[in-house]
Amino acid sequence: MIKGLAITPPILGRISIGKVVEKNGKRVPEKDDQFTITSQIQGKEGWIKHPLDEQLRSKAPNQKLRSIPVRMIFNDPDLNLRAEYTLFDRQTGRPICMGNGETCQRLTQQGVEQHPCPSPDLCSMAQGGHCKPYGRLHVNLDEADELGTFIFRTTGFNSIRTLAARLSYYHAASNGLLSCLPLQLTLRGKSTTQSYRTPVYYVDLTLRESIHLQEAVHTAKEIDQKSKLCGFNQSALDQMARQGYGNARFEVNVEEGLDLVEEFYEEDTEQRSQEKMHDFSHAHEIQQGLQQSVKAVN
Repeated sequence: MIKGLAITPPILGRISIGKVVEKNGKRVPEKDDQFTITSQIQGKEGWIKHPLDEQLRSKAPNQKLRSIPVRMIFNDPDLNLRAEYTLFDRQTGRPICMGNGETCQRLTQQGVEQHPCPSPDLCSMAQGGHCKPYGRLHVNLDEADELGTFIFRTTGFNSIRTLAARLSYYHAASNGLLSCLPLQLTLRGKSTTQSYRTPVYYVDLTLRESIHLQEAVHTAKEIDQKSKLCGFNQSALDQMARQGYGNARFEVNVEEGLDLVEEFYEEDTEQRSQEKMHDFSHAHEIQQGLQQSVKAVN
């Protein structure tokens, strides 16, 4: 095995809740209120849809794809969902620093060094929103390729926190048989003060419709027993994945970093600009109110 090369699950396609569109001659990200399943090939209008997208969409209410049946290929939750604080070079897409809130791997002129990771709010390198949580969820959609995955990438705390919680809960409740559970990705929305009451969409992981937890755990136990009788070794599969992830200091490559910068970071720049305009407008209103009050007193 080549040292320094992260061996990650084979990717067959992507799952997203947004896309990159061209506005005023500039490619910018645009959020959506439904899932899109794409291949790994890009055309002039963006990522080309995977055939599974049409198949699942045809069965969805109003053809809005808001739930996707999935299966985990690993029992260990941390192998299915990878998440770290990540700082990218916006020009090259190269990961510069990746940390877990305690320690980080940082690229310097002397090579990759280990440093304390105080989280983006307290890190001098992360000021200005340059460092964000970056999560990658690998799921299986295609029964014809049981070890192939579709990847959902996100920089959203809501999705990362919810997916991490669900994976750990289902892992515990099923006595470690996470890969045998019938699961689905579900799109949820909520409004917050920070989003100015507009819906913010995030991804949840639930049991498939009409399946109760006790029934799912019982089915998972049966699947696990049958797999073992056939000679399938899930523990060895998890261990190989663990070794593959650990084969490199930086799990994310430059190519993925460039896609990520285009898909997620440009929006932040635009959003911060809008927030500054909102703050300026609000401050201007306050100033006008104070001036009118002074005139009234005089």
